[in-house]
Amino acid sequence: MKPQGAWPSHGGQGAALLERFGLPTTQPLLDFSTNLNPLGPPGWLADAIAGAMAGLSRYPDPDYRAAREAIAGHEGVDPNQVLLTNGGAEAIFLAAGLHARGRAVIVEPSFSEYARACAAHGLAVTRLSLAAPTFDLDPARLASPLRRADVLFLCRPNNPTGTLLPRPAMESLLDAAQRQGVTVVVDEAFIDFVDEPGAALTSLLPRFDNLVLLRSLTKLYTLPGLRLGYLLADAETVRRLQAGQPPWSVNHLSAALVAPLLADGDFLDRTHTWLREERPRLQAGLVSLGLEVVPSRVNFFLVRQGSGPSAGNALLGRLLQAGILARHTHNFSGLDGSWLRLALRGSADNDRLLGALSPVAARGQS
Repeated sequence: MKPQGAWPSHGGQGAALLERFGLPTTQPLLDFSTNLNPLGPPGWLADAIAGAMAGLSRYPDPDYRAAREAIAGHEGVDPNQVLLTNGGAEAIFLAAGLHARGRAVIVEPSFSEYARACAAHGLAVTRLSLAAPTFDLDPARLASPLRRADVLFLCRPNNPTGTLLPRPAMESLLDAAQRQGVTVVVDEAFIDFVDEPGAALTSLLPRFDNLVLLRSLTKLYTLPGLRLGYLLADAETVRRLQAGQPPWSVNHLSAALVAPLLADGDFLDRTHTWLREERPRLQAGLVSLGLEVVPSRVNFFLVRQGSGPSAGNALLGRLLQAGILARHTHNFSGLDGSWLRLALRGSADNDRLLGALSPVAARGQS
């Protein structure tokens, strides 16, 4: 069936996709389109929210001191290097606003909000496209674009490819950008899913005053409705970013949850155990069905069967008919709908996905 109407801009918009494919919008869907941790939210969260309700009758601390100190202790930085934000999206827009009417470089395919934030703040954008099927980034390719840039946006681990630029390559890139006076904004929204010591770039902050790290508590703890994230940078950069942030942009309930979320080391350990078991199993299953799979370091896979948007649309539509919601890639530059992004879920859900894909793969090969 030929899809009709506009493509949804983000994951989790099942009704819009069902309508686009002419399917009943009330059809139940198992959501593989949003990269959320199936182990969350943590079991203690409801009680913690109930306990924080009394604070709703007061304005939040405008400096969010307790939350910032909790983050600083968790990350090993000074509290003045921390800015609490209304999810990762606000952090992206603040970083773009710091270079309003300047020049940006965006490495793509990647999260569409970087380009949207740049457009909102009048930045001229140069796009550096990564080539399928590996989507590897050679930092040398950035040498020329950086000479004409004020800020570079880079997602690490990258969404939607699941790839991770190695740390030595990041250090080389940051050195080059620092010499050019270019700010490097690294979105580490999925870094907690990388089960590898030193994967995050926090320890590089003392060396590079041009480094800005964006973090999200949405993905790991399955809290997209609370909008909770933070930003790490040198103290002067944080001061400038904070000057562009609306007052009280983070609500009291979200801010009150920062310390207990970061203190729940058991939840992170259980998440890594789940990933070690399910990620290789699902990847092997997808490959065995004839799908091309980009090896992932996180909790989602980028896959395709055949080439071109028509193949991607056919696979997306057949999954919808089977009650599976995948993430289309029509609004990821360079992917143009040929690929689908599939989140990693619990073992039973992943088995259902593989079962739904099996006849699809057979039809595609016949």
